[in-house]
Amino acid sequence: MSLSHIRSPILFLCAVVMFLLAFPHITVAEKAAPAEIAIQEWEIQWFNDKTQPERFETPSLSEPWLKANLRKPSNRIPDGYNGVWIHVAIPPILGLQSPGMLINRLYGTGISVYHEGDLLYRSDRDFSFDRYMLLLPLTLRSEPTDLYIRITSLDRAGLNSSVRIGNFDELSRANIIQELPSLLLGCSIAFMALIMLLISGYLNIQQRKAWISLSLLALAASIMIVTFSTFPFMYFKAYGKLLQFLFDLSMLVVFPALHSYAATIFEGKLTVYRKFGHWFIVYCVFCFFILLTYNLAGASFFVYYKLFTFTLLAPLLLVHLALVLGHSVAQSIRGNKNSLILALGFLGFTIMFAADICIIYTDESQPLPYLWKFGIVLLLVAFVIALARRISADHRRIIAYAQELEQFNRQLQRTEKLKFISEIAASIAHEVRNPLQVTRGFLQFISGKSDERSQSHFSIAIDELDRASMIITDFLTFAKPELDTSITELDIQQEMAVIETIMSPLAAMHGTVLQVQSSGGLYVLGNPSKFKQAFMNVVKNSIESIHKKEDGLVSICACEENGMAVIRITDNGEGMSGEQIARLGEPYYSTKETGTGLGLMVTFRIIEVMQGTLEFRSEKGQGTEAVVRFPLVHQS
Repeated sequence: MSLSHIRSPILFLCAVVMFLLAFPHITVAEKAAPAEIAIQEWEIQWFNDKTQPERFETPSLSEPWLKANLRKPSNRIPDGYNGVWIHVAIPPILGLQSPGMLINRLYGTGISVYHEGDLLYRSDRDFSFDRYMLLLPLTLRSEPTDLYIRITSLDRAGLNSSVRIGNFDELSRANIIQELPSLLLGCSIAFMALIMLLISGYLNIQQRKAWISLSLLALAASIMIVTFSTFPFMYFKAYGKLLQFLFDLSMLVVFPALHSYAATIFEGKLTVYRKFGHWFIVYCVFCFFILLTYNLAGASFFVYYKLFTFTLLAPLLLVHLALVLGHSVAQSIRGNKNSLILALGFLGFTIMFAADICIIYTDESQPLPYLWKFGIVLLLVAFVIALARRISADHRRIIAYAQELEQFNRQLQRTEKLKFISEIAASIAHEVRNPLQVTRGFLQFISGKSDERSQSHFSIAIDELDRASMIITDFLTFAKPELDTSITELDIQQEMAVIETIMSPLAAMHGTVLQVQSSGGLYVLGNPSKFKQAFMNVVKNSIESIHKKEDGLVSICACEENGMAVIRITDNGEGMSGEQIARLGEPYYSTKETGTGLGLMVTFRIIEVMQGTLEFRSEKGQGTEAVVRFPLVHQS
């Protein structure tokens, strides 16, 4: 299956994933259904748990209340404080079967919820993941009530979404719909990454490095997507610290894996890219030890943990992405199509990742970053396409190498056979031809004294002796073409004109048209008579393959290609199969009923001695093309 066959399904899957990711954020405007109420304004009061410890279940009466809303939630904890009280005015709850409250997102590590003095919910975390989702049941009330939320945290605290009042089941379903696409996407990518890791053993060493890098990249990205959601932390509270550790660890793995994969796609020395990659990997290893220290030391080490794994790491990630993007663009300009695909994927990911970073640093409402998920999907799609193209190219190279190896084996077998024939020809040809010549002479002498009735018998005997002598001559030509004794510069245009003159009557006799086109200024080294002999053999075979067709045509075209003289002899005859082409030039193999195969064998030998090559291309019923290449002798 070619890449074009899988590109459409990949793009369709990408579009579906994009829609699933975007769907929760399209509906995140949180317009209340007719049976829901969305509260987008509340009051906050900052406190310090040293002056107001957790046993205080009500806000301070002396501290002021500040206005906050969905556009300006004021989540950053001021200096000197580490917690906030949130007061939400709940309107009368009537007409609901099972009333409930949903807060899609609030920040904090310790949460306590009080409704009319009753404790509805309490949770405290000993790790830094500060995003909560609250889904709580409420009691029916015919009058307005007050809801207080006590939050403690290390960095930020407060609401970041509206407070939705409605049917508990409907709120629960809406929350699942919002979180489920990310979980499905993360689990799907993780499953794909694990399968890729399992089958990596079937690849060769060169392919395995890129494959494992891509697998680790996909696996780390999937863990980031899953652990970025609040679902695992709400339903697997006992493993919250482990989930946070996995998220941080995946972030430290995904970019080195990305760097390693990109390095296998790029071509060239890439000195700056490799040096930065080595330094960046060292920094990620350093951040890993910072992460371990934070998990062992706890909140006292949070400042250093945030400094090295977020504040300093985020700009470095942008520099890394910019560097990768720059190399991708540079390689694509040089004609590397895989780099062009990577450049598009990196561009999309870099833009979305940078947009999320900018929003985090500039938007006071601190919206939840989600664009990076789109970027990861685009990047993985680009990586898969680039890797598929590379594996496909490797497969084509292997097939080409196998074909070359098969052709080499055939040539080796042919050479061994021809060497054997050459040794036999050199040893017996002269000894056999001498008695044949003597016998021919005596037959001519006797035939002159015989009667007319015996003349025809003597004529047949002499013709057969001549034919035997021609075969022996072919053997001698093959055994030793003797080009070294009469080498000269041959003008191909002139030689082709002579061949046209000699072979045109034979072509006309077979009802075939012979066309010759030759460029001027083509000179090669060789023996004129042997050159003519070789090409006359090929042209004769082409003429005889047409079998007196009305539109029979044999064309000879000579031109220069890449510093070589190329002569193409094309006919519209019966053609040959692949097996027949493979055996051409073998002794005693011929496609003609009365042929010996020695003529073409000699032709191969002559062209080989002239430092040339002969190649046949043919299909049954489609004619044959013989391509001869010689090194040119450039005239001064």
